[in-house]
Amino acid sequence: MADLRIVFMGTPSLACASLRQLLSTPGFQIAAVVTQADRPKGRHLKPQPSPVKELASLHDLFLLQPERARNADFLDQLRILQPDLIVVAAYGQILPTSILELPRLGCINVHTSLLPKYRGAAPIQWAILNDEPKTGVTIMKMDAGLDTGAILAQESSPISDSDTSESLHDRLADLGAQLLARTIPEYAAGNIQPRPQPVEEASYAPKIKKEHGRLDWNQPGRVLWNRVRGLTPWPGAFTFLLSGTGSVLVKIWRAEPVRIAGAPSQILQADKGGIIVGCGQDSLRFLEMQREGGRRLKASEFLTGCPLTPGQHFQ
Repeated sequence: MADLRIVFMGTPSLACASLRQLLSTPGFQIAAVVTQADRPKGRHLKPQPSPVKELASLHDLFLLQPERARNADFLDQLRILQPDLIVVAAYGQILPTSILELPRLGCINVHTSLLPKYRGAAPIQWAILNDEPKTGVTIMKMDAGLDTGAILAQESSPISDSDTSESLHDRLADLGAQLLARTIPEYAAGNIQPRPQPVEEASYAPKIKKEHGRLDWNQPGRVLWNRVRGLTPWPGAFTFLLSGTGSVLVKIWRAEPVRIAGAPSQILQADKGGIIVGCGQDSLRFLEMQREGGRRLKASEFLTGCPLTPGQHFQ
Protein backbone atom coordinates (compact mmCIF):
# COMPACT_ATOMS: atom_id res chain seq x y z
CA MET A 1 0.00 0.00 0.00
CA ALA A 2 1.40 3.42 -0.98
CA ASP A 3 2.25 5.95 1.69
CA LEU A 4 -0.48 8.48 2.49
CA ARG A 5 0.37 11.90 1.04
CA ILE A 6 -0.13 14.39 3.86
CA VAL A 7 -0.02 18.16 3.92
CA PHE A 8 0.70 19.31 7.47
CA MET A 9 -0.52 22.70 8.69
CA GLY A 10 0.73 24.12 12.00
CA THR A 11 2.56 27.05 13.53
CA PRO A 12 3.58 27.01 17.24
CA SER A 13 5.66 24.55 19.24
CA LEU A 14 2.51 22.57 20.11
CA ALA A 15 2.29 21.46 16.46
CA CYS A 16 5.93 20.33 16.29
CA ALA A 17 5.24 17.17 18.29
CA SER A 18 2.65 16.04 15.71
CA LEU A 19 4.92 16.82 12.77
CA ARG A 20 7.83 14.93 14.37
CA GLN A 21 5.56 11.95 15.00
CA LEU A 22 4.36 11.86 11.38
CA LEU A 23 7.95 12.08 10.13
CA SER A 24 9.02 9.14 12.29
CA THR A 25 6.02 6.89 11.57
CA PRO A 26 6.10 4.57 8.52
CA GLY A 27 3.29 4.93 5.99
CA PHE A 28 3.19 8.73 5.85
CA GLN A 29 4.68 11.01 3.21
CA ILE A 30 4.79 14.71 4.08
CA ALA A 31 4.07 16.37 0.73
CA ALA A 32 4.29 19.89 2.22
CA VAL A 33 4.27 21.83 5.46
CA VAL A 34 2.13 24.97 5.72
CA THR A 35 2.79 27.51 8.46
CA GLN A 36 2.07 31.16 9.17
CA ALA A 37 4.22 33.85 7.59
CA ASP A 38 7.22 35.04 9.61
CA ARG A 39 6.15 37.60 12.23
CA PRO A 40 8.13 40.51 13.77
CA LYS A 41 9.36 39.68 17.29
CA GLY A 42 11.89 40.88 19.82
CA ARG A 43 13.29 44.31 20.57
CA HIS A 44 14.17 45.02 16.95
CA LEU A 45 10.98 43.49 15.52
CA LYS A 46 12.85 41.30 13.09
CA PRO A 47 10.70 38.71 11.26
CA GLN A 48 11.06 35.36 13.03
CA PRO A 49 10.17 31.88 11.67
CA SER A 50 7.57 29.81 13.47
CA PRO A 51 8.70 26.69 15.38
CA VAL A 52 7.06 24.56 12.68
CA LYS A 53 8.99 26.36 9.94
CA GLU A 54 12.25 25.73 11.79
CA LEU A 55 11.43 22.03 12.13
CA ALA A 56 10.37 21.72 8.47
CA SER A 57 13.58 23.43 7.33
CA LEU A 58 15.64 21.06 9.46
CA HIS A 59 14.11 18.13 7.54
CA ASP A 60 14.24 19.86 4.11
CA LEU A 61 10.46 19.67 3.72
CA PHE A 62 8.59 21.63 1.06
CA LEU A 63 7.29 24.72 2.85
CA LEU A 64 4.41 27.08 2.12
CA GLN A 65 3.67 30.31 4.03
CA PRO A 66 0.57 31.99 2.62
CA GLU A 67 -0.53 35.24 4.25
CA ARG A 68 -4.07 33.92 4.15
CA ALA A 69 -5.36 30.38 3.78
CA ARG A 70 -8.01 31.71 1.37
CA ASN A 71 -5.36 32.88 -1.10
CA ALA A 72 -6.17 31.57 -4.60
CA ASP A 73 -2.54 30.84 -5.47
CA PHE A 74 -2.15 28.83 -2.28
CA LEU A 75 -5.24 26.79 -3.13
CA ASP A 76 -3.80 26.07 -6.58
CA GLN A 77 -0.56 24.85 -4.96
CA LEU A 78 -2.52 22.49 -2.71
CA ARG A 79 -4.40 21.09 -5.72
CA ILE A 80 -1.10 20.40 -7.49
CA LEU A 81 0.17 18.52 -4.41
CA GLN A 82 -2.90 16.22 -4.48
CA PRO A 83 -2.78 15.27 -0.78
CA ASP A 84 -4.76 12.32 0.49
CA LEU A 85 -5.17 14.10 3.82
CA ILE A 86 -4.51 17.48 5.42
CA VAL A 87 -3.49 17.37 9.09
CA VAL A 88 -3.93 20.57 11.11
CA ALA A 89 -2.45 21.31 14.54
CA ALA A 90 -2.77 24.88 15.84
CA TYR A 91 -2.32 26.46 12.41
CA GLY A 92 -3.92 29.74 13.45
CA GLN A 93 -6.37 30.45 10.62
CA ILE A 94 -9.86 29.26 9.76
CA LEU A 95 -9.75 27.04 6.66
CA PRO A 96 -12.27 27.69 3.87
CA THR A 97 -14.51 24.95 2.52
CA SER A 98 -12.41 24.83 -0.67
CA ILE A 99 -9.50 23.45 1.41
CA LEU A 100 -11.60 21.28 3.71
CA GLU A 101 -13.03 19.43 0.71
CA LEU A 102 -9.82 19.20 -1.33
CA PRO A 103 -8.19 15.97 -0.02
CA ARG A 104 -9.99 12.68 -0.61
CA LEU A 105 -9.89 12.01 3.17
CA GLY A 106 -10.66 15.59 4.13
CA CYS A 107 -8.89 17.53 6.88
CA ILE A 108 -8.33 16.39 10.45
CA ASN A 109 -7.32 18.45 13.45
CA VAL A 110 -5.39 17.79 16.68
CA HIS A 111 -7.19 19.71 19.43
CA THR A 112 -6.00 19.88 23.04
CA SER A 113 -9.27 19.32 24.88
CA LEU A 114 -11.95 16.67 25.18
CA LEU A 115 -14.34 18.17 22.65
CA PRO A 116 -16.97 19.53 22.73
CA LYS A 117 -15.47 21.04 25.91
CA TYR A 118 -13.20 24.03 25.35
CA ARG A 119 -13.57 24.80 21.68
CA GLY A 120 -11.44 27.77 20.72
CA ALA A 121 -7.98 29.27 21.10
CA ALA A 122 -6.93 28.47 24.70
CA PRO A 123 -8.29 25.09 25.83
CA ILE A 124 -5.24 24.23 27.96
CA GLN A 125 -5.32 27.42 30.01
CA TRP A 126 -9.08 27.38 30.59
CA ALA A 127 -9.09 23.76 31.72
CA ILE A 128 -6.76 24.76 34.59
CA LEU A 129 -8.48 28.10 35.23
CA ASN A 130 -11.80 26.27 35.61
CA ASP A 131 -10.34 23.69 38.03
CA GLU A 132 -10.97 20.70 35.76
CA PRO A 133 -9.72 17.37 37.17
CA LYS A 134 -8.82 16.16 33.69
CA THR A 135 -8.54 17.21 30.07
CA GLY A 136 -7.17 15.49 26.98
CA VAL A 137 -6.81 15.53 23.22
CA THR A 138 -9.24 15.04 20.36
CA ILE A 139 -8.59 14.04 16.76
CA MET A 140 -11.43 15.64 14.83
CA LYS A 141 -12.59 15.66 11.23
CA MET A 142 -12.78 19.34 10.38
CA ASP A 143 -15.85 21.16 9.13
CA ALA A 144 -16.61 24.85 8.53
CA GLY A 145 -17.29 25.58 12.22
CA LEU A 146 -14.87 26.43 15.04
CA ASP A 147 -13.80 23.04 16.46
CA THR A 148 -17.25 21.62 15.73
CA GLY A 149 -16.29 18.66 13.53
CA ALA A 150 -17.01 15.00 14.18
CA ILE A 151 -14.76 13.16 16.65
CA LEU A 152 -12.44 10.41 15.36
CA ALA A 153 -10.54 9.62 18.58
CA GLN A 154 -9.94 10.97 22.09
CA GLU A 155 -7.58 10.33 24.99
CA SER A 156 -7.74 11.91 28.43
CA SER A 157 -5.06 13.06 30.85
CA PRO A 158 -5.44 14.04 34.53
CA ILE A 159 -4.54 17.57 35.63
CA SER A 160 -2.32 17.40 38.70
CA ASP A 161 -1.80 20.08 41.36
CA SER A 162 1.74 20.58 40.06
CA ASP A 163 0.61 21.25 36.48
CA THR A 164 0.91 24.64 34.84
CA SER A 165 -0.30 25.49 31.36
CA GLU A 166 3.32 24.92 30.25
CA SER A 167 3.62 21.37 31.61
CA LEU A 168 0.12 20.46 30.43
CA HIS A 169 0.88 21.92 26.98
CA ASP A 170 3.93 19.69 26.60
CA ARG A 171 2.13 16.56 27.80
CA LEU A 172 -0.90 17.10 25.57
CA ALA A 173 1.30 17.90 22.56
CA ASP A 174 2.96 14.48 22.90
CA LEU A 175 -0.32 12.71 23.69
CA GLY A 176 -2.00 14.28 20.65
CA ALA A 177 0.91 13.35 18.37
CA GLN A 178 0.81 9.71 19.42
CA LEU A 179 -2.98 9.53 19.09
CA LEU A 180 -2.77 11.16 15.65
CA ALA A 181 -0.32 8.54 14.35
CA ARG A 182 -2.55 5.72 15.62
CA THR A 183 -5.76 7.26 14.30
CA ILE A 184 -4.80 8.14 10.72
CA PRO A 185 -4.29 4.54 9.43
CA GLU A 186 -7.55 3.39 11.03
CA TYR A 187 -9.43 6.38 9.63
CA ALA A 188 -7.92 5.96 6.15
CA ALA A 189 -8.89 2.27 6.18
CA GLY A 190 -12.50 3.14 6.98
CA ASN A 191 -12.39 1.53 10.41
CA ILE A 192 -13.45 4.67 12.31
CA GLN A 193 -16.95 6.04 12.19
CA PRO A 194 -16.81 9.79 12.94
CA ARG A 195 -19.23 10.67 15.74
CA PRO A 196 -20.89 14.08 15.96
CA GLN A 197 -20.11 16.24 18.97
CA PRO A 198 -22.92 16.53 21.53
CA VAL A 199 -23.77 20.20 21.06
CA GLU A 200 -25.42 20.56 24.48
CA GLU A 201 -22.05 19.86 26.19
CA ALA A 202 -20.09 22.49 24.25
CA SER A 203 -18.06 25.21 25.96
CA TYR A 204 -15.73 27.88 24.61
CA ALA A 205 -12.11 28.73 25.50
CA PRO A 206 -11.48 32.31 24.35
CA LYS A 207 -8.03 33.69 23.60
CA ILE A 208 -6.02 34.62 26.69
CA LYS A 209 -5.23 38.31 27.08
CA LYS A 210 -2.69 39.98 29.36
CA GLU A 211 -5.41 41.37 31.62
CA HIS A 212 -6.54 37.82 32.47
CA GLY A 213 -3.41 37.58 34.63
CA ARG A 214 -4.42 40.22 37.19
CA LEU A 215 -5.36 38.67 40.54
CA ASP A 216 -8.71 39.72 42.03
CA TRP A 217 -8.25 39.33 45.79
CA ASN A 218 -11.99 39.08 46.38
CA GLN A 219 -11.95 35.64 44.75
CA PRO A 220 -11.22 32.45 46.73
CA GLY A 221 -7.61 31.36 47.21
CA ARG A 222 -8.12 28.22 45.12
CA VAL A 223 -9.41 30.28 42.19
CA LEU A 224 -6.33 32.51 42.33
CA TRP A 225 -4.05 29.47 42.64
CA ASN A 226 -5.57 28.09 39.43
CA ARG A 227 -5.01 31.47 37.79
CA VAL A 228 -1.32 31.35 38.70
CA ARG A 229 -0.97 27.81 37.31
CA GLY A 230 -3.16 28.33 34.27
CA LEU A 231 -1.37 31.48 33.11
CA THR A 232 2.22 30.32 33.60
CA PRO A 233 4.35 31.16 31.65
CA TRP A 234 2.21 33.69 29.71
CA PRO A 235 0.85 36.19 30.47
CA GLY A 236 1.63 35.28 34.07
CA ALA A 237 -0.44 36.07 37.17
CA PHE A 238 0.32 39.49 38.61
CA THR A 239 -0.70 41.94 41.29
CA PHE A 240 0.43 45.35 42.54
CA LEU A 241 2.20 45.94 45.85
CA LEU A 242 1.07 49.17 47.48
CA SER A 243 3.76 51.30 49.07
CA GLY A 244 4.24 54.86 50.23
CA THR A 245 5.56 55.87 46.82
CA GLY A 246 2.86 54.19 44.71
CA SER A 247 2.53 50.62 43.47
CA VAL A 248 4.92 48.02 42.07
CA LEU A 249 3.92 45.20 39.71
CA VAL A 250 4.74 41.74 41.11
CA LYS A 251 4.46 38.61 38.99
CA ILE A 252 3.56 35.37 40.80
CA TRP A 253 5.23 32.25 39.39
CA ARG A 254 4.30 29.66 42.01
CA ALA A 255 1.75 29.67 44.79
CA GLU A 256 -0.53 27.42 46.83
CA PRO A 257 -3.90 27.88 48.53
CA VAL A 258 -3.92 27.79 52.34
CA ARG A 259 -6.82 27.54 54.78
CA ILE A 260 -6.16 30.76 56.66
CA ALA A 261 -8.78 33.48 56.92
CA GLY A 262 -7.86 37.11 56.40
CA ALA A 263 -8.94 40.33 54.76
CA PRO A 264 -8.74 40.18 50.96
CA SER A 265 -5.44 41.58 49.57
CA GLN A 266 -3.86 41.95 53.04
CA ILE A 267 -0.47 40.39 53.78
CA LEU A 268 -1.03 38.01 56.71
CA GLN A 269 2.46 36.52 56.89
CA ALA A 270 5.84 37.35 55.34
CA ASP A 271 8.75 35.16 56.38
CA LYS A 272 10.85 32.19 55.21
CA GLY A 273 7.66 30.10 55.07
CA GLY A 274 6.32 32.29 52.29
CA ILE A 275 4.13 35.32 51.83
CA ILE A 276 0.48 34.68 52.69
CA VAL A 277 -2.19 37.03 51.36
CA GLY A 278 -5.84 37.02 52.34
CA CYS A 279 -8.47 36.23 49.69
CA GLY A 280 -12.25 36.29 49.46
CA GLN A 281 -12.11 32.79 50.92
CA ASP A 282 -9.00 31.29 52.54
CA SER A 283 -5.62 32.68 51.42
CA LEU A 284 -2.84 32.34 48.88
CA ARG A 285 0.79 31.65 49.75
CA PHE A 286 3.38 33.01 47.29
CA LEU A 287 6.28 30.60 46.72
CA GLU A 288 8.06 32.21 43.75
CA MET A 289 7.65 35.75 42.54
CA GLN A 290 9.26 38.49 40.49
CA ARG A 291 9.31 42.23 40.95
CA GLU A 292 8.95 44.26 37.75
CA GLY A 293 12.43 44.54 36.22
CA GLY A 294 13.84 41.97 38.65
CA ARG A 295 14.65 38.27 38.70
CA ARG A 296 12.38 35.34 39.50
CA LEU A 297 12.96 34.54 43.20
CA LYS A 298 11.75 32.28 45.97
CA ALA A 299 9.53 34.19 48.37
CA SER A 300 12.23 34.16 51.08
CA GLU A 301 14.76 35.62 48.63
CA PHE A 302 12.25 38.23 47.50
CA LEU A 303 11.83 39.40 51.09
CA THR A 304 15.58 39.97 51.42
CA GLY A 305 15.49 42.72 48.80
CA CYS A 306 11.92 43.84 49.39
CA PRO A 307 10.87 43.44 53.05
CA LEU A 308 7.14 43.08 53.60
CA THR A 309 5.18 43.24 56.83
CA PRO A 310 1.75 41.89 57.83
CA GLY A 311 -0.88 44.53 57.26
CA GLN A 312 0.44 45.74 53.90
CA HIS A 313 -1.82 45.31 50.92
CA PHE A 314 -1.69 44.18 47.31
CA GLN A 315 -4.05 45.68 44.79
